[in-house]
Amino acid sequence: MNSLRLRGGRRLKGQVEISGSKNATLPIMAASLMSMGEVVLSGVPDLEDINVMSMALEILGAKVKREASVLVIDARTINNYELPESISRKMRASNLVMGALLGRFQRARVAYPGGCAIGVRPMDLHLKGLRNLGYELTEEYGFMEGKAQGIMGKEILLDFPSVGATENIIMAAALTPGITTIRNAAREPEITDLQNFLNGMGARITGAGLDTVHIEGVERLNGVEYRVIPDRIEAGTFMVAAAISRGEVFLENVVLEHLQPLIAKLREIGVDVIPKSSG
Repeated sequence: MNSLRLRGGRRLKGQVEISGSKNATLPIMAASLMSMGEVVLSGVPDLEDINVMSMALEILGAKVKREASVLVIDARTINNYELPESISRKMRASNLVMGALLGRFQRARVAYPGGCAIGVRPMDLHLKGLRNLGYELTEEYGFMEGKAQGIMGKEILLDFPSVGATENIIMAAALTPGITTIRNAAREPEITDLQNFLNGMGARITGAGLDTVHIEGVERLNGVEYRVIPDRIEAGTFMVAAAISRGEVFLENVVLEHLQPLIAKLREIGVDVIPKSSG
């Protein structure tokens, strides 16, 4: 679809079930590469980025099946640690497989998202953190390549609370010997969801949602059934649309805690926001 034509002037009214969070699902899908069992994800949104990540996992050797909003991933038989440019350039979040592959194989070769952008280093924080764990990383011909070189948990201070860097480091550290501490970590709910998913597989991670995250490396991660958190951005969009149209919308499948800042601002301008236990 190249364009949208909107005809406004009407109050929005009705009931909407909020989809699962894309920004939570993508790192969780990447983290499933580290599992030595079957992963069953529910609440998975129907989006192109999810399809591309599924393709990436399959290229790496995982088996991926989808039925409605349930995604089944079996990465037990993967034997490939290289993600080519043909798939990486289709999605920014493809960089998230770097930490997962390093954790699983202690080796990874991943093309830069969108190809090689000369003069731009969008992955600097990711690579710096992974190097601190003891991974030897090189950048050449549009690829990032890493291998273990005396890996051990360390204290890592992020120069900026990058969501992607926090996620990549958490994934790699989950299977790295010793204790890793990430300071100035990103605090988004999606980080907490990744922590909860990994812990469900047997990881030992605490502190997600705060600016300091602790990861105690384990030897193995198992399969798990897990439901992805709702998409707070989608929920917020409907809330704002209802407010500006003077409408009334009931949202199902939300986490109120994730929406509190927006709720506070809407109430400041006189919008009624009424929490209910069923939505």
